[in-house]
Amino acid sequence: MDQISLLNAIIDTAIDGIITIDSKGIVESINPSACGLFGYDSSEVIGNNISMLMPEPDRSRHDGYILRYQRTSEPHIIGKGREVKGLRKDGTLFPFRLAVSEVQFQGRVIYTGFIHDLSREKDAEEQLKKYTDRLEHLVEERTITHKTLIKQHQNTKEEVIQRLEKEKELNQLKSRFVSMASHEFRTPLSSIQLSASLIEKYNSQYGNDNISKHVSKIKSSVANLTNILNDFLSLEKLEAGKVSLQISTFDIVKFSEEITEEMQMIAKQNQNIIYQHTGTRSKINTDINLLKNCIVNLIGNAIKYSGENTFIEFNTEMLDEKCIITIKDNGIGIPETEQKHLFEAFFRAHNTGSIPGTGLGLNIVDRYVKLMHGTIAFESAENKGTTFTITLNQHEE
Repeated sequence: MDQISLLNAIIDTAIDGIITIDSKGIVESINPSACGLFGYDSSEVIGNNISMLMPEPDRSRHDGYILRYQRTSEPHIIGKGREVKGLRKDGTLFPFRLAVSEVQFQGRVIYTGFIHDLSREKDAEEQLKKYTDRLEHLVEERTITHKTLIKQHQNTKEEVIQRLEKEKELNQLKSRFVSMASHEFRTPLSSIQLSASLIEKYNSQYGNDNISKHVSKIKSSVANLTNILNDFLSLEKLEAGKVSLQISTFDIVKFSEEITEEMQMIAKQNQNIIYQHTGTRSKINTDINLLKNCIVNLIGNAIKYSGENTFIEFNTEMLDEKCIITIKDNGIGIPETEQKHLFEAFFRAHNTGSIPGTGLGLNIVDRYVKLMHGTIAFESAENKGTTFTITLNQHEE
């Protein structure tokens, strides 16, 4: 194949459009890609002024552009690239990036235009803009909701509300809300939870089923809101790099028994958490706060996704250089096709239905376990329960 045939083959199969014109703006060649972009056959374009492919005002000004360049040699587009609009045969416009080069060939000047269609990019930009506008609208709506919650709990939050009113960017709004929720919602939520438990206790001697039913709803709602706040707070700290490993030595058995007692209080009716430790040693070196968060999260999920009258097994085992923590339930399980997404942020399996949750818990647990230089694994089958296993290497003090 000679060089001319090769060049023609390359031009004809190029993805981008290529058009050549003479010094007067008359089209000498146009490749198939350019024909497809403008909607013309090559015979309809070749021999005509290139301005036929331009909308106004460029159509009327184009010959002047060429004359000015030939007179002054000052390029405005030749040798440069810029975004312009093209006029299709059907009258519609489309955006493209145009690069023009000047070639001296056989004693005359030829200008070659390379056309890269930007329609998809512009559509994507438009979709992004619409999404951004929608997100800002949602942020404004959420701000109003947060104002109401803040006023209900503490008048001193007015200063925070005023700052939130000025913030329209999502990251700033998230940071302020998470900070507020962390420091101000915990105390009233704990008080509500304690009061509900006391009401339930005092009601036991009267046996009023209506009171018990509504107390149960209060406790469930408080627990759900507390979990949501905790998840967003933990995620915010992780994203900001504010979580660091604080190694200490503590008794894993005492630690686990306290968690079991705490979580049993929020378990469903006749739902029992059974704790067991294996091994002659009980001292462990790791971050006690991160580990508690992981275990509470996993047991909380086991409670949430298991029914009444079920058992949740919580086991710890001390080996020579490892501590193994296992939490097993007999709940709804995780569909096999969705298990690969389990530790992704905001992921929730389709079978969770109306069960509340943020989809952040397991992502946070996974990241905490990695911070503790450990691993987390699971086994699950739909409607047959799930077992999570955390393995932690021991750290020196």
